[in-house]
Amino acid sequence: MKKIVSSLILFSSAIVLGACGITTPDESEKSSQATSQTTEATTDAASGASKQEEYTDPSELKDKYDVVIVGAGGAGMSAAIQAKEDGANPVILEKLPVAGGNTTKSSGGMNASETKFQKEDDIEDSNDTFYKDTLEGGQNTNDKKLLRYFVDHSADAIDWLDNMGITLNNISYSGGASVKRIHRPEDGSAVGGYLVEGLLRNVHENDIPIFVNTDVTKINEEDGQVNGVEIDMDGNKQTIDADAVAVTTGGFGANEQMIEENRPDLKGYVSTNSEGSTGDGIKMIEKLGGQTVDMDQIQVHPTVIQKDGTLISETVRGEGAILVNQEGKRFFNEMETRDKVSDAITNLPEEEAYLIFDDALANRAKQVDFYKEQGVVESGDTIEDLAQEIDVPKKQLKETLANWNEAVDNKEDSDFERETAMDYDLTSGPFYAIKIAPGIHHTMGGVKINTNTEVLDKDNQAIPGLYAAGELTGGLHGNNRIGGNAVADIVIFGRQAGTQATKFAQGNN
Repeated sequence: MKKIVSSLILFSSAIVLGACGITTPDESEKSSQATSQTTEATTDAASGASKQEEYTDPSELKDKYDVVIVGAGGAGMSAAIQAKEDGANPVILEKLPVAGGNTTKSSGGMNASETKFQKEDDIEDSNDTFYKDTLEGGQNTNDKKLLRYFVDHSADAIDWLDNMGITLNNISYSGGASVKRIHRPEDGSAVGGYLVEGLLRNVHENDIPIFVNTDVTKINEEDGQVNGVEIDMDGNKQTIDADAVAVTTGGFGANEQMIEENRPDLKGYVSTNSEGSTGDGIKMIEKLGGQTVDMDQIQVHPTVIQKDGTLISETVRGEGAILVNQEGKRFFNEMETRDKVSDAITNLPEEEAYLIFDDALANRAKQVDFYKEQGVVESGDTIEDLAQEIDVPKKQLKETLANWNEAVDNKEDSDFERETAMDYDLTSGPFYAIKIAPGIHHTMGGVKINTNTEVLDKDNQAIPGLYAAGELTGGLHGNNRIGGNAVADIVIFGRQAGTQATKFAQGNN
């Protein structure tokens, strides 16, 4: 039985929050899991940017700001930076001791079309193709107005980040994309820590106050208009007034109760989410009469380590890895959408599979270094050695690799009609394998917004002064999110929330 595991964050005070719902048969396994999760937590805290002294001293908190931004993930920091650029006096309030949230854990990249970096690499793409791929991936259930805004503003978001020293110019494939579109840091490393570090640096350079350990417990309104929030800062409760509030608190992937309420069939699944992803913003907005959509659309990612919820980035498949079953055979198109790949793995007798790749791929996908450190990568100098390590038939695995390399050479996968991420063969030893199975990854449902990121009530009317962006919103992704669209979502709509909240605040002054 898969168990929900919220990835932990190591606090500067060296207190590690406990994961929810972990069950272990003996103390030795508990110790092993704790060590693994502590290592991951340390990496999260370091790569996600965050030394305690980098945050604003609580004594500097004011009673009033133009724009209050709830949540210091990628969407929140993007909103704050954009609001400051547009002339507002924003503040960021974060309930955890560090910034980053689920953004820190993102290991793939950011989708965007018609970008300058694509043009430099002679990659032919268009906003219409991006729109089509995402609509097809979402099974034609996406909010088309949100999607149109999203794709049409993706290239500008890449430029905006680049102008702030956050350069995503390494482009590869992601599942469900018909062309190379997912933008990553130049060295091919995970996008999450790099993005959070860059955004936090720009938050400081723009003198934007950011308070951690500050839990927003309620969004206030008067005469139908949002006018501030109630907070609990280290046990001290107070009211912060604002002309506008932008909620960017993330989804509910780490809230076992909310998962079970909306998708009983996912009870017990391991989760890749930050332990802060508990749906707080959704619940507060619902109390104000805000509408929610697609709450039962919860994405399961196909490649997750079951013992601790570590996500194996889609980059590994995007650089050419294949999936094999316990018989050493491929069984599906690895670059199909996440829902289809997850179903294919779950339908195997063993309900798990192996990612197979070589040393050349490991050098291209720098995330593999982290996976090696975590002890989840099996290796062998030859294919036969690897087969022995993972207990699959040697002859069959060798034949599978030979067939795959021939498909790459011919640019034709006659077995499963894979058409993308076939630029490299798997011939450079040593060879590697990672055992994976599906896990809860992204909650695609949430608060309903329009293209101005205004939160809509049950009559589809905007709630004055209230904005939302990021994973707590619903509609953009439809029934299935394309890999790389979450980072694009938080930056594109985070910026829009900052701009629109600022316009509203300035109109009230």
